[in-house]
Amino acid sequence: MMRSLYSGVSGLQNHQTRMDVIGNNVSNVNTTGFKRGRVNFQDMISQQMAGAAKPTEEKGGVNPKEVGLGMTVASIDTVFTQGNLQSTGIATDLAIQGNGFFLEKNGEKSYYTRAGAFSLDSDGTLVNPANGFKVQGYMAREINGEMVLQTSATPEDLVIPVGSKDPAKATASVKYACNLNKNTPEIQEGANAADVAKGTWSIEEKVYDSFGNTHLLTINLTRVPGVANQWRAEVNVDANNADFTQTRVGLGTTDGVGNTFLVNFDNTGTLQSVTDEAGNLTNPTGEVILQASYTVPGANPNEDGTPYRQTMDINLGTIGSQKNTITQSASPSSTKAFFQDGYTMGYLENFKIDSSGIITGVYSNGSSRTIGQLALATFSNQNGLEKAGENTYVESNNSGLANIGISGIAGKGSLLAGALEMSNVDLSEQFTDMIVTQRGFQSNAKTIQTADTLLETVLSLKR
Repeated sequence: MMRSLYSGVSGLQNHQTRMDVIGNNVSNVNTTGFKRGRVNFQDMISQQMAGAAKPTEEKGGVNPKEVGLGMTVASIDTVFTQGNLQSTGIATDLAIQGNGFFLEKNGEKSYYTRAGAFSLDSDGTLVNPANGFKVQGYMAREINGEMVLQTSATPEDLVIPVGSKDPAKATASVKYACNLNKNTPEIQEGANAADVAKGTWSIEEKVYDSFGNTHLLTINLTRVPGVANQWRAEVNVDANNADFTQTRVGLGTTDGVGNTFLVNFDNTGTLQSVTDEAGNLTNPTGEVILQASYTVPGANPNEDGTPYRQTMDINLGTIGSQKNTITQSASPSSTKAFFQDGYTMGYLENFKIDSSGIITGVYSNGSSRTIGQLALATFSNQNGLEKAGENTYVESNNSGLANIGISGIAGKGSLLAGALEMSNVDLSEQFTDMIVTQRGFQSNAKTIQTADTLLETVLSLKR
């Protein structure tokens, strides 16, 4: 009889715990990145009234007689199922699709979270505005003029310096991909202006000097009279000021003897070779890269007193290739692609974050470059993480060490910018569990009430 009382008490206590967890789930139904809890029960030890007996020749086996002594909480699990994603349109709001946690730091202490409602502080650092914890990732480093991400390094604070100045960069490389019409008429000696215009394909694009000044790079291409599949190219920077800029182009030199070169095609219209004015010929295979130079207006002269000249490479594509290369065919001349790597001074106006967590800065001068990349963490046993409040978790003895890297690698999910992961609490499920818990509590209370009635009956036997 007393056993039933204590069993009922254990049921009341542990159903209260389950109700506490349900209440916490419901209260966090709109908490960003919240993961619901779940209570699992198990029975307690049982008192054995009689042990089991194995069968003999005379009689069969006897099962044990045991009376249970109530129940207890087996575990309180955190359920890390995916929550619904909600679009916000805010660039610094991030959601994880799949496994993983954002890594935050407060001093040397690391925290992990699924809540990606981040923002920038006054220093441009990406932070959790609720607690000031700094979001961790990998900052890009400039190596030989290229922004490189070293994701094997230790994660660090991510800084996005909106409004910072981007110095001007002189054009160092130009790449063309165009088609020349094989049926373009040859320009004969004494041709008039109209005939010259008909027989010339001109390519004009902007390039930049070290000051960020804009210059117009012009390449005029004409067929060489009497020579099949050969074109003459004339290169000028600021053609209207050609006497000052003194454009020169050559193979293997930045100061060629002139500003022209010859382009040769085979019978299929594929690039075969290039020859400069000095007679230098390209290799039989590989890319065709010419070195060009021009005098920069307003620049200080060199130490020897000569005018300062800006240099750049002109890439015409790969010999023997029809892809991203200058070609010749019986179709209208066209510039299929153009690229140059220079720009004028600008300021960081905006940024975007892609699905791999790469942060790309967009500058007022039209350039864009990699700023950094967010780090994500996964665990061997994420259910072993301890809750630290404020939508964060910390490592425990049973979670395993954090496996820190980038999204899409080693089981880590992808990122979605401009969105947040909502709570994974299902209200209909929670209300159903609430009803079941309430009935369980009532049933255990009834057990205690009934046991009390039996005790009262026993006590009333002696009167």
